[in-house]
Amino acid sequence: MLRRRFLVSSLALAAAPGCSEARQIVPPTPTSGLDVDLLRQAEATAAGLPRLHSLIVARDGEVVFERAWRGPGLDQPANVKSASKSVLAALAGIAIGRGIVDGVDQPIADFLSDRFPANPDSRLRAITVGHLLSMQAGLGSTSGSNYGAWVSSRDWVRAALARPFEAEPGGRLIYSTGTSHLTSALLTRASGRSTLALTREWLGEPLGITVPSWPADPQGIYFGGNEMRLSPRALLRIGELYRNDGVHDGVRILPEGWVEASWNGRGRSRFTGAPHGYGWWLKTSEHHQTAYAWGYGGQMVFVTPDLRLTSVMTSDPSPVAERDDHVSRLHDLHDRLLIPAAQRGRQG
Repeated sequence: MLRRRFLVSSLALAAAPGCSEARQIVPPTPTSGLDVDLLRQAEATAAGLPRLHSLIVARDGEVVFERAWRGPGLDQPANVKSASKSVLAALAGIAIGRGIVDGVDQPIADFLSDRFPANPDSRLRAITVGHLLSMQAGLGSTSGSNYGAWVSSRDWVRAALARPFEAEPGGRLIYSTGTSHLTSALLTRASGRSTLALTREWLGEPLGITVPSWPADPQGIYFGGNEMRLSPRALLRIGELYRNDGVHDGVRILPEGWVEASWNGRGRSRFTGAPHGYGWWLKTSEHHQTAYAWGYGGQMVFVTPDLRLTSVMTSDPSPVAERDDHVSRLHDLHDRLLIPAAQRGRQG
């Protein structure tokens, strides 16, 4: 269960025009379990990032800092962009745990063969559920310069499955929101229920979070991998679920072993070199292993299990200049301030 150990400052609320939910520690205290001086530096650094909307930091289940400077409040839904992929991966794990899907090695043809193109490439039948989650389906990307045409198509599932192969199934990582959308279609077909309904029942209800509706494709399949709307505090609960190995308040939500499997790197981004597991990116932060959900523009959930540290950052999701370094600054905020703050803080 998440706990909060800080004071809510009326001055902080007044200092954030247009944001009724701005909160901060006033002042940070040693009881937070993080180094106070570094936490203050993190607050000042975060406040100086014009695209950053909110920051929440939790140590061992206690919220030690949270504030929304601008944009949606801490309990208000925000477009989390591709951080949706991490949520979708959780749903896939739950479906496997409930026997709705046999496992990560089950071929997607068991669910989607009727959506294959005419005279399909035989490799489509080699794609597994796990390949979708790890972005190793081998199909050409629908993201980047292909994204507009894909979301303008009449049938997103068929269009994603019709992409030419650029690698063998299980080979190199090809980042593609279309691949994630196939996971949403697969879950819908396997369960007979919408991805929205599954998210609300399997995650929203047990975690106590609100899951608003989000866009769907022309056939009514909810967007799998983009455009989910979750509050910063909801993202924190999802991060904490993973930090606690899939258990929330003593109740197992994700099947045993799912977090470990999700945080096992399988492919690497050709852009950043970061390893990718099942819906999560991976990195080493000051010698500590960190898994993170990453959405366009700077929608981030960082989980560093051995430091018992979970951090959420939401940002302006509007298009940015090609050389904008906002996301790099968020990584620096996490790696150079929050991680050392946890290292130096009370280890209890």
